Amino acid sequence: MQSNPVRPTAPQRAAAFAGAGLMRLLFATLRIRVHDPHGHLSAPPPHPVIYAFWHNRILAITAAFLRVYPPGRRGVLVLTSASKDGMWLGLVARHLGMGSVRGSSSRRGATAMRELLDRVAAGHDIAITPDGPRGPRYELGSGLVYLAQKADIPVIPCHARFGRALRLETWDRFAIPLPFSRIDVTLGRPESVPSGAKGAEFEAEQRKMESVLRAEAD
Repeated sequence: MQSNPVRPTAPQRAAAFAGAGLMRLLFATLRIRVHDPHGHLSAPPPHPVIYAFWHNRILAITAAFLRVYPPGRRGVLVLTSASKDGMWLGLVARHLGMGSVRGSSSRRGATAMRELLDRVAAGHDIAITPDGPRGPRYELGSGLVYLAQKADIPVIPCHARFGRALRLETWDRFAIPLPFSRIDVTLGRPESVPSGAKGAEFEAEQRKMESVLRAEAD
């Protein structure tokens, strides 16, 4: 039996609004350089894409995309867990101009996947942290590859390097860039998953995707 997502209270909604405001203040101080060697930003594709990045880089990627996300697209939806942590992330994402889909491999997974496919069909881009919400760090589950295959859209690996950052004592060593520091964000080559891949071939695609994302992880 699937669990219903945790719903926020009024005080939690207010706290998320305040938190998003603080994040915007921090982001305004950052020196962000976005490297786009494959032209995703200069010549956006006519179809949706999946932006994939490790969980501990959420703040860096969000800060970059608030500045450079191509205009005219339907917008980015963030996949969050159905837990309390996912609730907070979804609330903050909304105040930063993004939507969210609640679910994970362990809770509401099938429902969330159907909703993601529907949103992709409507033209939305998707953002996924494939080692979230609980890790292990830098290990990729099957959900990202499965979604890319079923939706028939490419994955854009997103990498981030920090000039100066505070690393929390969490499972993923979550990184908070320090005010006025520099962040380098790189959009990798689009990766597609063959529609007929299954079994060993599907697992090989999953390993390849994990290797691409790990290439610039610290």
